[in-house]
This record gives sequence, structure tokens and C-alpha cells, in this order.
Amino acid sequence: MSGNRWLRQAGIASLSAVMFAVAACSNLSPLAADPTATHPLGREDGYIESSLSPFDDAHPAIAKLDPQLRAAAQSAASDAAVEGVDMVVTSGWRSQRYQDSLLADAIVTYGSEEEALKWVSTAEESRHVSGDAVDFGPTDANSWLSQYGHRYGLCQTYANERWHYELAVEPGDMCPAPVSDAASR
Repeated sequence: MSGNRWLRQAGIASLSAVMFAVAACSNLSPLAADPTATHPLGREDGYIESSLSPFDDAHPAIAKLDPQLRAAAQSAASDAAVEGVDMVVTSGWRSQRYQDSLLADAIVTYGSEEEALKWVSTAEESRHVSGDAVDFGPTDANSWLSQYGHRYGLCQTYANERWHYELAVEPGDMCPAPVSDAASR
């Protein structure tokens, strides 16, 4: 491993440890405490406290989604509601700072950058940072989307993340099989 990569990994792991310590001492979630910043992650980063409506266009996590993705998500949520399925967004657009924080957290959780990258992309590669991905919940909404998401062009793109959807096909076309994880893309 090159010296620079080792330093980067050591730095991310150290930042993650600090992030958990700050979170524990301040009663914040680890995702809300970012030791590299002067303030915690917030709404301006796309941070969502628990979940929000796909129609909450005032929240940056929704407002900064690609307009076609946002429209597809809202249309799917409307149709799912008619069938009694409540659909919420658990993550949409994210700032680079937020994505960096998630990756640092994942490295600590999974024990290595290689394993973490199966679940969390770098900020440079994240489809959330570009506004091209949205995570839905709860589980019944994910089940509904796995059956009908293609009608809106929404496809589950990672097999290990049943909540992660992107516009991957023209509305009505069948979705391709998801890749195994984010590192496989």
C-alpha cells in the first residue's frame, strides 16, 4: 500500500473515532457529528433526521435531486399511496461533506475501506452527491418499488441495498439486475 493511501486510511479511521467520541459526548447521532467541520451536519448537507416526504421540495435532500428523479419518486409515491403503501425518503441528495462522513463511519463499522466501499461510495463516485440516487423506506415501500419501480424508470441498482433507487431505464422498461454492491459498479 502506498504511503499516501495508508495515511488517508489512517486519517479517515482517526476521524471516525473522533466522530463517534463527539457523538457519544454530545448525544448526537454519529452521522450528525462531523469532526472536520465547524458545525454538525444539517439540512444544508442533505441530512435527514429520520425520514421525509418525497414531496418536501423545500428540503435540500429532495430539492437537489435530479429533476427527473424527483418527479419519478413523487409519481411513484403518489401511486403507492393509492394502494395503501406509505413511501418516505430516508436519504436523497447529500453534500460531499456528508458523504465523506458516511464513508468514515462505514470504515469504522466494516473494519476496512475495501469492505466499507461495498456500502458507501466515495463522494466523487456517490450517486447521492450528484443527485442521482434516492433511498426509500419503509420495507413495504421497497417491496412495492421492486415490483413497480420500473414503471417510473426507478431501479434498485445494488443487490445489498434494497432501499437504493436510481433512474436506470426509460419508464416502463424492465430494470437490469442490480450489481452486487457499490464497489462493483
